[in-house]
Amino acid sequence: MGLGGGWDHEPVTAENIKQGHEALDAALSIGINFFDHADIYTRGKAEKVFGQIFRERPGLRDEIILQSKCGIRLMEPGDITNMFDFSKEHILSSVDGTLSRLGTEYIDILLLHRPDPLMDPEEVAEALRQLKAAGKVRHFGVSNMSAAQIKLLVTYCDEPFIVNQLHMSLAKISWVDAVLSVNREQWKDLTFPEGTIEYCRAGNIQLQAWGPLAQGLFSGRPLEGQPENVVNTAARVQALADEKNTTPEAIVLAWLMTHPAAIQPVIGTVNPLRIAACGGADKIELSRKEWYELYVSSRGEKLP
Repeated sequence: MGLGGGWDHEPVTAENIKQGHEALDAALSIGINFFDHADIYTRGKAEKVFGQIFRERPGLRDEIILQSKCGIRLMEPGDITNMFDFSKEHILSSVDGTLSRLGTEYIDILLLHRPDPLMDPEEVAEALRQLKAAGKVRHFGVSNMSAAQIKLLVTYCDEPFIVNQLHMSLAKISWVDAVLSVNREQWKDLTFPEGTIEYCRAGNIQLQAWGPLAQGLFSGRPLEGQPENVVNTAARVQALADEKNTTPEAIVLAWLMTHPAAIQPVIGTVNPLRIAACGGADKIELSRKEWYELYVSSRGEKLP
């Protein structure tokens, strides 16, 4: 998401390409071969950076898995808001744009980026059929969707949805709170849809977490002015990192990956040092006690 410079219409620069190479190499060095894009990221420039890297490194495309997203239309001059668009026309044109920018013939996984209130599931189904038949997309998924929204799509679409990418981290814990909210009046306003995590697990839909590092909130970001629960959690993360001879980034990711849903963190940073600091997170073992301590610390409130 951070590749390609700003969210403007300025062209991709040589420095942007250099940054892309460095981020890619840092990821590959710790065993990451899965890269998540979206047609809107830096207004298409993030995909253009990868396209240029592929041209400069023949054969690299075959070594990695590419995922991208469609369905958001960014505000342009004269518009008053962004829009969500799951129309057949927009899905097909978005994928063609992504393929052109990436310089590849296919996307491994295409995600529908954010729920569109005007979505016609039959229209979506026809778009996905055409993309699969043309060999442009191999697998499909969604992002930021509830169980009910996925069920509606599944009813009409021939292709399975194999991914749901959600905002989940040690700072964004409503997906855990939802498990404990059943029959508790004081949590009736919890916005995370109850049953979404369970539905994905039961349906073999891979859960991916965007924003898993919480923008460094627990791994080095200045904490001046932050609430007590954040400060305390950052201190606990650092203490665990010291105990286990690893980095705070790895602890934060390990907290997610300890969950039995086998969550895939989608690391957002393009800083090679921070990417490298995530290495080995999948090897860290957190005890149930340690996991709950981090959760309750972030929550700032004891469990019932």
